[in-house]
Amino acid sequence: MKIFKKMSLIIVSMVLLITSITGCTSSTSAGGENKESKARKWKIGHVRPKGTVVDNDVTEFVNNVKEASDGLIEIEIYPSSQLGDYNVVQERVGMADIEMQLAPAGTNVDKSLGISSAPYLATNWDEARELFKRDGVLINAIEEKFEKQGIKVIASYPVYFGGIALAKEPKDPANLQVSQNMKIRVPGIKSYEATAEALGYMATPIPYAEAFTAMQTGIVDGAIGSGAEGYYSSFRDVTKCYLPLNDHFEMWYLYMSLDVWNDLSDDEKKMLEEIGLKLEEKRYETAEADQKEFENKLKEEGIKVIEFTDEELANFAKKVRETVWPEIKDEFGAELFDSVTENIK
Repeated sequence: MKIFKKMSLIIVSMVLLITSITGCTSSTSAGGENKESKARKWKIGHVRPKGTVVDNDVTEFVNNVKEASDGLIEIEIYPSSQLGDYNVVQERVGMADIEMQLAPAGTNVDKSLGISSAPYLATNWDEARELFKRDGVLINAIEEKFEKQGIKVIASYPVYFGGIALAKEPKDPANLQVSQNMKIRVPGIKSYEATAEALGYMATPIPYAEAFTAMQTGIVDGAIGSGAEGYYSSFRDVTKCYLPLNDHFEMWYLYMSLDVWNDLSDDEKKMLEEIGLKLEEKRYETAEADQKEFENKLKEEGIKVIEFTDEELANFAKKVRETVWPEIKDEFGAELFDSVTENIK
């Protein structure tokens, strides 16, 4: 009888052990800990209105995640900065208060993240692909900086080359020898401020969420920091003139809370990374055409798009690289900035 009881206990223990291993979907994390795939409800924010290209891409990503997770991961989308200015949301993602965001790299916590949008690092799409390639110097540095804020980068999201939107036409926008005598909104990033001034404008730092009202009320005459798609989506009602200066390459990032990431199983992590890569690759395939399409849409709205010659665009880049780069490199880390720009002429 005692032997029977002992054998029964052994069998029960073995069943419990097997159940604990196979009774739920799990995988072993890097630290050797099993993580269970369980139902999760997340929030993701972005800065564009509902129905825009960005919103559609986020919607596709969310749907792909839901399908790949067999419905276990559901993500609610908050467009139009409904969760707050993207800088604030980035901080909240770092605290795991919000799970995800697709947005530019905010610089409230770490100014050096502004290197992502440093002026004239690239002047065409081939250069941009090389500059922001996975496992490249720049992307590796950016991912490390995000991780220090408690954020895991899932994918890069190329948007466009930027320009300046104005509420009125400038007097001589191609002439770098004169002041345009116009005040424009800039993000709270030194590189934008220095670039605006190098191009002949007076810079006024204003959060993105307040930029439309600032243009509408005449606090500023225009804005820098976005491109044709961004101005069409959010600023076309207050824009009369657009200058496609290619002043910066707009790269956004799809990222999530590192705490939330660390709570995922290895299979879930792999799934998110694969869907993120799919989003990134698709965006590279469509972004260049989208930029031209939105420049045409601005024209259709009656907005004057001033075309610049290749020589004029080269002059803008030369002026900014010579005058702005030495001024901003220390803010990003001189060693990193030099390693990123060493082959750029």
